[in-house]
Amino acid sequence: MNAMKLIVWVVLIGFLAVTACRDKKKTEDPLISSADIEIVPKDLKWSERMMRSEMERFPDPSLLDFRTKPKWSYTPGLVLSACSKVFEITNHQAYYDYIYAYADNMIDSTGGIKTYKLSNQNLDMIKSGDVLLFLYPKTKEKRFLKAMETLDQQMKSQPTTSDGGYWHKKIYPYQMWLDGLYMAEPFHTRYARDYIEDSLEKQKIYDDVVLQFDLIQKHSRDEQTGLLYHGWDESKEQRWANKETGNSQHFWSRGMGWYGMAMVDVLDFLPENHPGRERIILYLNQYAEAITKVQDQSGLWWQVLDLGNREGNYLEATGSSMFTYTFAKGVRKGYLSKDYLEVAKKAYNAIINTLISVDDNGLVNLNQCCAVAGLGGDPYRDGSFEYYIGESIRANDPKGTGPFILASLELDR
Repeated sequence: MNAMKLIVWVVLIGFLAVTACRDKKKTEDPLISSADIEIVPKDLKWSERMMRSEMERFPDPSLLDFRTKPKWSYTPGLVLSACSKVFEITNHQAYYDYIYAYADNMIDSTGGIKTYKLSNQNLDMIKSGDVLLFLYPKTKEKRFLKAMETLDQQMKSQPTTSDGGYWHKKIYPYQMWLDGLYMAEPFHTRYARDYIEDSLEKQKIYDDVVLQFDLIQKHSRDEQTGLLYHGWDESKEQRWANKETGNSQHFWSRGMGWYGMAMVDVLDFLPENHPGRERIILYLNQYAEAITKVQDQSGLWWQVLDLGNREGNYLEATGSSMFTYTFAKGVRKGYLSKDYLEVAKKAYNAIINTLISVDDNGLVNLNQCCAVAGLGGDPYRDGSFEYYIGESIRANDPKGTGPFILASLELDR
């Protein structure tokens, strides 16, 4: 009888082992695609769906922008700023942890910023300071405050044009780019408001911030169209610069997008009683009128804004997302007429319907993003129409996904 029981137990254990192996093989079968697993739930709002998709694409936030090595740069700052707003609405810890991971990796124990050089005087490097402005009040880690002080020091020593406009980078002397106003001014205004105690120093920063908008309007705005040229060279020495005006040749979608976001974001921190505040709101209204005039009937905007019918031009995702955010926020804050909310909604629906694709596993993609565009440098970028339409086009560029998240939040989508 004992022998019979032993045989039964052996057979039963063997059967369970085989069954377990079969089940294990089933779950690990390489023929079963990860697309069968929903990574990003489709019942979430688009803001969270895109944010979770970015976290899935870039588990290490220091590698945002398809990097192979961590770098302190503006693109993580852009996406993580959007992430901070998603966190504030949802209070999901995973979003906070993702933001913290970037700062924890890039700021050493003494407050040094890895891969950053103050001597480069590069405005692009200021943008990720927004991450520290978000984290420091919550963590009180002195290294984060020290890093912000370093970025403030850069702004104090940033070289300027003869009338006080910040050079975009030290390697681009005498040049103001639309990009730079977004990279630096919202951070510097908020930092001054929250961390500069001396009232005269605080006022000087506010005045310098407003001056940048005054100067870019003075030098880069085309009176006929109301659009602003991508770059202005005071020296007029660059090959891309008009020898009479110093302006570049074309109105680049993302350049104008950076400028719009700079205006609506800097107004969050500029004091209500500052005399420059009403001027920026005026500039924003002029901007909105000009941008609406070149909106394609689809709701999107072209890579080169005013040349939609020219062969090779294309409807571009990053600028379209930035304009959508600018209009939606401008209306919500009372800076723009409510009519512009319809412009934003039309654009947003066009982005969803024509530029967004969703993988079977729920991963959200933003397509038709201009990967990068600039002026000068090596190899030389001449600012021609052919240059702008010839730059690489890719999906999920963070310069598009970040503004798309921000636009989605503004429209509660």
